Amino acid sequence: MSGLEVQDFLTSLSTRIIHALTAEVFDPADVREVGATLVAAHFTEPTTVERTMAVLSEQFGNAPARRIAQIQGALAAGYALALRDRVLEEQEEIRTAALWSQARAEEGRRVSDARFRAIFAGAAIGMSVSTVDGRVVEVNQALCDMLGYTADELLAMTFEDFVLPDDPPSAAELFADLFAGQREQVRIEKPYIHKDGHRVWTDLVASVIRDDEDRPRWLVAMFEDITERHLLQVRLRHQALHDPLTQLPNRTLFFDRLAALLEDASGDARVGVCYLDVDGFKVINDTLGHDVGDQLLQTVARRLARSINGEGQLVARMGGDEFVVLIENSASTEQVVSVAEKALDTVRAPVHVGGHEISISASIGVVEQPLQGTSTGELMKAADTTLYWAKADGRNRLALFDADRHAREVTRYELSASMPAALERREFFVEYQPLVRLSDARIMGVEALVRWRHPRFGVLGPDAFIGMAEETGLIVPLGRWVLHEACKQAAEWHRTAPDKAPLMSVNLAVRQMRDRTIVRDVKAILEQTGLAPERLQLELTESAVMGTGGEPTEALKALAELGPRIAIDDFGTGYSNFAYLRHLPVHSLKLAGSFVAGLRPPERPDPVDEQIVAAVIGLAHTLKLSVTAEGVETAEQASRLQALGCDTAQGWYYASPGPASAINLD
Repeated sequence: MSGLEVQDFLTSLSTRIIHALTAEVFDPADVREVGATLVAAHFTEPTTVERTMAVLSEQFGNAPARRIAQIQGALAAGYALALRDRVLEEQEEIRTAALWSQARAEEGRRVSDARFRAIFAGAAIGMSVSTVDGRVVEVNQALCDMLGYTADELLAMTFEDFVLPDDPPSAAELFADLFAGQREQVRIEKPYIHKDGHRVWTDLVASVIRDDEDRPRWLVAMFEDITERHLLQVRLRHQALHDPLTQLPNRTLFFDRLAALLEDASGDARVGVCYLDVDGFKVINDTLGHDVGDQLLQTVARRLARSINGEGQLVARMGGDEFVVLIENSASTEQVVSVAEKALDTVRAPVHVGGHEISISASIGVVEQPLQGTSTGELMKAADTTLYWAKADGRNRLALFDADRHAREVTRYELSASMPAALERREFFVEYQPLVRLSDARIMGVEALVRWRHPRFGVLGPDAFIGMAEETGLIVPLGRWVLHEACKQAAEWHRTAPDKAPLMSVNLAVRQMRDRTIVRDVKAILEQTGLAPERLQLELTESAVMGTGGEPTEALKALAELGPRIAIDDFGTGYSNFAYLRHLPVHSLKLAGSFVAGLRPPERPDPVDEQIVAAVIGLAHTLKLSVTAEGVETAEQASRLQALGCDTAQGWYYASPGPASAINLD
């Protein structure tokens, strides 16, 4: 083609690439066709692809990096495929010529040999002919140009001169099969060393020419220079397996390495994983900007890569501010913990970025266990769980995986997840514990205590699930149901024994008190069950009755106006401030069981606890409040409480919680 024709030709190809670059949906087919068109037009110089890639990067550098990479990959793939097809066509022509030289008479052989030599000399790809013992007897100019040697220099070489340490491991076996007639050709990717020292990657195709007795006589080899394609593949593979921001291995490479370890697991081989999260990174990112956040992550990555570089140790970025260290064939838990501590120390140093000095820390979850019997999912789930423990325990620390703790948390999660359905299935039920007047041992009230009849774990007390119910918000519907059941039972007792019916005491959690429907719920339940408000006592903790500003909550005032009695539960474990009690609509205090425990013989009663109990009772009575002691377990405790002036008591000494039918009203 003339210069003008070449310009028009390349302009048309550029137009097709621009169209692919700006298309809403990327279609690689057209770009691959551009690569094939270059080969068809004999643009097959060794630097063709390299120059084309450089032009794409320079001219379209502002385009999205992902789209540029897609176009480069598609162009290289189309070019390589077309060049390979051309090589195969030339190979077939050569094989045909070689067969002619074997099958024809002497005159025909001369014609065939001339044809072979014409193709051999004019081929665009490197070619050589060797003896079966490895002596090179003929090379073409394309091979000389490819490797930088003269023909005489190459003819002085043997197979052994071209063997490299990173040759395909199966190459020797493949060539042995070729000479033995078990395969028609060998095709491998093989590197060669150019005379100037750089590495040339080739697509090597080798065939054997046999004599009349079918013995191997000559080895014909064809070499396509695929260095640019190989380097592009290496670059794309690196991009696919490394994080673009930090250049650390990414999660794909990490999981590939971990999967390979698990696949080859044998004997007592072990593995360690340290899952690291930068504490407070979101605040830094949101406050100082993403540029500062990115620089901080790059600094953390460099520090980790420098400090954790032992044999069999891999540092990878999982995404966001999370990094992971893989310790292959770990020697012990102590070794992995030592690596984690080193990571913590290296991250802690202040970071100077964007004109800011930022103090940072990290939390790390550490898992070390045998490879056999585990999986990638289980190992990473354990690491993630342990990282959560480290953050929950205060951050800037590591946590070591504990199978027992994990089992407890799994059980806790299962309970939490099944609670809504359990409420619908009526798996919860209410038991009652008497509140006994100390002066005459008469039952003055009962406390309603919820239980869960779990189909798997049996009967569970409130300690096993109330905390979860508060965390999830289920305490609101659950508490509403308990209040309704308790009020319904209290109304039934009042209907059957109006003079002996006990006061019904029901706990309200902090979350319930902060729910905007609490007052409406209590009022509705009293109306639905027909229970007189004064027959109901609502037990609240000190934190539940006080607002964030230290003032009584509006809900408390509204509940008191409805008419139920208000009791402060577990008094002595919270604010324990009598000054605020003067201004609260409270009727009773329930003394925490920890104080009552100090009154227990056979040891001598704790004089401090006894003085505290006496002081609380005295001050409560001064404020016209009654006092109920919780956790009474012995007659001696009951006697001491009565002597101190306590009004009522509850505990196992009198009765354990039980069904309504167990409450004796006589």
